[in-house]
Amino acid sequence: MNKSNLWSLRMGFSSKQSSQIDAVGITNFVKKSIQAPFENDMPDCLKDDPKTLAELKELRQSIKNSDSEEQKKIIKKQIRNSIELKKWWIERMQNESFPLREKMVLFWHNHFVTTSQKVKVNYWVYQNNYLLRENAFGNFKKLTKVMIQTNAMVRYLDNVDNKKDKINENLSRELLELFTLGIGNYTEDDIKNGARALAGLNLGEQEAVYRRFLEDNSDKTYFGKKGNFKANDLVDIIFEQKNIPYLITRKILKWFIYDNPKEELVTYYGDYLRKVKFEIEPLLIKIFTEEFAKENAGSKIKDPLVYLFQMIDELHIENTPSALIAFYLRQQGMDLFNQPNVKGWDGGNSWLTSQIYLQRNNVSDLLCNGRNISRKAFNKVPDEGEQPEIELEKINVKLDFDSNGNNKKIIAELRNRLLFQVDENTQKDMENLLKYDFDAKDKNANYAVLRVFNYITKTPEYQLI
Repeated sequence: MNKSNLWSLRMGFSSKQSSQIDAVGITNFVKKSIQAPFENDMPDCLKDDPKTLAELKELRQSIKNSDSEEQKKIIKKQIRNSIELKKWWIERMQNESFPLREKMVLFWHNHFVTTSQKVKVNYWVYQNNYLLRENAFGNFKKLTKVMIQTNAMVRYLDNVDNKKDKINENLSRELLELFTLGIGNYTEDDIKNGARALAGLNLGEQEAVYRRFLEDNSDKTYFGKKGNFKANDLVDIIFEQKNIPYLITRKILKWFIYDNPKEELVTYYGDYLRKVKFEIEPLLIKIFTEEFAKENAGSKIKDPLVYLFQMIDELHIENTPSALIAFYLRQQGMDLFNQPNVKGWDGGNSWLTSQIYLQRNNVSDLLCNGRNISRKAFNKVPDEGEQPEIELEKINVKLDFDSNGNNKKIIAELRNRLLFQVDENTQKDMENLLKYDFDAKDKNANYAVLRVFNYITKTPEYQLI
């Protein structure tokens, strides 16, 4: 696989940007991606959703006062809008000229986890998405302060139940364990005193606010410091700790390049992050520039988004319904706005269980045969070699290949675009599918090349970038 294709997949969701990487070089491409303008307008599906506490109270009162049928309608609308929000984000990810920002929003979404299932207010879920987009390449310390004081976060991690006379430690614990330092770099006393500092941080109009009668204004001891600390104070103290840069640099390396990054790399880039005062933009430029120069293809399993978006891009499929993509992601264990727990998606091997691999093969069979993915198709995973016996929407699919090339040249073209390595047996299999007498100008040439592409998508090597 050539480097521009590889890094287009790593920094986005398909190979669409490979030509730009070739044209301007990796460093300039990253800078252009970071500086690219972006819109952050609220999606239409949320225009009528409740946004203030008063509107939420009014909605809940209307549900309470309605008959059962009307209640169902109101609740269904809220559920429908949560699905529309997923579709809106998927369309953004697909259509951005420089998708690195959306890839980074997705990273932060899986770091500062909140789910629509528990938050239950679509506007608060969207607010977090908005904030992550605005701050995608900004300061990690600043973003941490912002995210732990959103309505979605205090609801998701139960800080609405954290009061001076009845402490709930969830937000305090995850602030340390999952958001900043990682296990082993704090004590249980730090968690307890952090929870006391966060007591009373409750729902507000646009962000969480302290409630005067619920907060704890006594002194607390946190990482050896004493004072009447609040949320921002906790983050300031955390970011003074020596191990603060390493959890986030490890996660960034795992998200973009290595499922198992070496500890020396984590330390190297973590020390740099501290040096640049936790600014994410220079860290990403350094990581992408330096790692691009290395031979590191095949170090990460594709997540479901990359797998599907690459297929759609390669096959030139137009107007794939975002609802189908959202359904596919849920089936593959990557349900947007609904991670399985506060730790988020595990990534790595969890993206390639036997069930997920079968579903991927099923998707490849369908798309390469000019049939769109659908709910029905996922409900029946065919046996090996079996084609799904389902009436499906027909779509036009076409691969790019050299119409003047012979079989070996076209196989090499696909290999260089799609696979980080090819062994002798794989090469022979491809040549058996696209034989020596293959005529690239024949009217059925596209179908023959599609068979090779379908074969490639099922190889272990294709699952890796």
